[in-house]
Amino acid sequence: MSELRKLVIDGEEIEVDPALTLIQACEQAGIEIPRFCYHERLSIAGNCRMCLVEVVGGPPKPAASCAMQVRDLRPGPEGQPPVVKTNSPMVKKAREGVMEFLLINHPLDCPICDQGGECDLQDQAMAYGVDFSRFREPKRAVDNMNLGPLVGTAMTRCISCTRCVRFITEVAGMPELGQTGRGEDAEITSYLGQTLDSEMQGNIVDLCPVGALTSKPYAFTARPWELTKTESIDVMDALGSNIRVDTKGREVMRILPRNHDGVNEEWLSDKSRYAWDGLRRQRLDKPYIRENGKLRAASWSEALAKTAEAMKGGKVAGLIGDLAPVEAVYALKELVEGLDGSVECRLDGAKLPAGNRSAYVGTASIEDIESAEAIMLIGTNPRAEAPVLNARIRKAWTRGANIGLVGQAADLTYEYAHLGTGRDGLRKLFDMSPENAHGKDTLVIIGQGALASDGGKGVLADAMRYAEATQSKFLVLHTAASRVGALDLGAVNAGGVEGALDGADVVYNLGADEIDIPDGPTVIYQGSHGDRGAHRADIILPAAAWTEENGLFVNTEGRPQLAMRAGFPPGDAKENWAILRALSAELGATLPYDSLAQLRSKLVEDVPHLKNIDSVPENEWQPVEASGDGSGDFGEAVTAHYLTNPVLRASSLMAELQSTARNRQAGKLAAE
Repeated sequence: MSELRKLVIDGEEIEVDPALTLIQACEQAGIEIPRFCYHERLSIAGNCRMCLVEVVGGPPKPAASCAMQVRDLRPGPEGQPPVVKTNSPMVKKAREGVMEFLLINHPLDCPICDQGGECDLQDQAMAYGVDFSRFREPKRAVDNMNLGPLVGTAMTRCISCTRCVRFITEVAGMPELGQTGRGEDAEITSYLGQTLDSEMQGNIVDLCPVGALTSKPYAFTARPWELTKTESIDVMDALGSNIRVDTKGREVMRILPRNHDGVNEEWLSDKSRYAWDGLRRQRLDKPYIRENGKLRAASWSEALAKTAEAMKGGKVAGLIGDLAPVEAVYALKELVEGLDGSVECRLDGAKLPAGNRSAYVGTASIEDIESAEAIMLIGTNPRAEAPVLNARIRKAWTRGANIGLVGQAADLTYEYAHLGTGRDGLRKLFDMSPENAHGKDTLVIIGQGALASDGGKGVLADAMRYAEATQSKFLVLHTAASRVGALDLGAVNAGGVEGALDGADVVYNLGADEIDIPDGPTVIYQGSHGDRGAHRADIILPAAAWTEENGLFVNTEGRPQLAMRAGFPPGDAKENWAILRALSAELGATLPYDSLAQLRSKLVEDVPHLKNIDSVPENEWQPVEASGDGSGDFGEAVTAHYLTNPVLRASSLMAELQSTARNRQAGKLAAE
């Protein structure tokens, strides 16, 4: 860091890094500067002119504080620190003038605008503008674009801040928006009038400081002051993005990202943002029992009695789905192992060893991606598996990081060296000299596509050996939100899924909808949606979705986080841990806790690092022994990005997005 510079802002002297811009220096001094185009995670455009300040001794006009660095300021005649004023008459008049210009063509449609109540333009017009307009000419109007089913447009409201253009180009890496024309004819438009393809396009709705870009599915359904806001965690992928769930009564109305520099910054993938659509459909709201091949509704007491009867005396296997909170996994493990059964969470067949955290989580944090100088991707497509994490890798690439990929080639929004599609490509890595990576910040990211392949254990061993040879940090990219927490609890069977199901008389299915259970055993399904697991079930126990109960989830880097209840489950559905506690009493093997707090205190006794919420534990490096050679290509862990779990599959919006993505990949056929 360079030497600090002194600066006087509104009569208060502060010391700041000379590389900071004036707007950042003012923020450090606790002074709010209005802005529309400036955003700390995007490049500087300097085109809204709302952030004007007065630089004493400079030119006799206000300066844009977002585009001027502290080092550009000249000291006073006797070497005094430079003086900046943010509330002088010149600044006040300049801001009023800028606001008047911005409102010249802006329509007066606040009553029907979705941004009403949380609009930067409204707030700043009240705080810094004037209460009249001198403009009498006709206002200009602009045609609206069709950007697809997620982002609604009202482009007459646009103030040309270009935040959307900069985000989609720089962060999402899909340059699909741009600005055409000059002056009054300037307008934001999409390339050749196409819809947006990015998996992160919903973020431009958050970035838009006016109502030009709004959320199409949420349009005209609620006002911000009607909503109850709950801070929670996303479970649509294993990243564990921090979110805010907004509810109106019992219904989730929208999901927004929360800022967390260590996980998702302030971005959110589209499937996480719009997943609430699926929380309303295909819900299980009462217990069911299958009789004569047909399901019939039953009471809780009857369903639990029938479940207990089925589980007594037979071999029980427990399967853990992708959306199960740690508490439910813990309760199921205690219950099933108390009956001499076994549980399994690696439903995709990934060869991950429980008990070795450096092998199933790694030694890197998500933040380490940003500073990496070289990143090796093994058997993963981060754009499909975790789009927000992929944006981090792109950020490292824009800063000069070299990216390599061993696995299926795909458009990742950045350039990479494709080194092979399977084990052969992984072996080639050892032929390259690893010395050139020593002393650098390097990172190896291995995905489930490699670990679930034939010889996945050998792939993991090779990847860890390569990380050791290049002195790299190591990260396992998971695809299921519940997987790391379940592995922390040791919810694995030596023979994997096949070993757990082999000879099982009863399968207790805790929301596992990504697996086909063979005919034979009695299946008890506990979950929230009528998906594949419920179709195969003999007894259905309706459970809460992740927004309807408090739960602990451990993300792909091993960070425990709390998902908080935003609403209540429909009908007779109950919280996951409570169903298992009630069932244990029915079985005569009562679990030793009567509340979630008691369950958690027992949980952290057994797995102490789970009590350190929002911190990434350091994992001791333990290389895995290679077994067998194995060969062949790595598969794809995620083939249908928008349909990876039952909540998404219940959403009509996600079905539309997946259909569009499939048609786009198929390409256009020329007419003969």
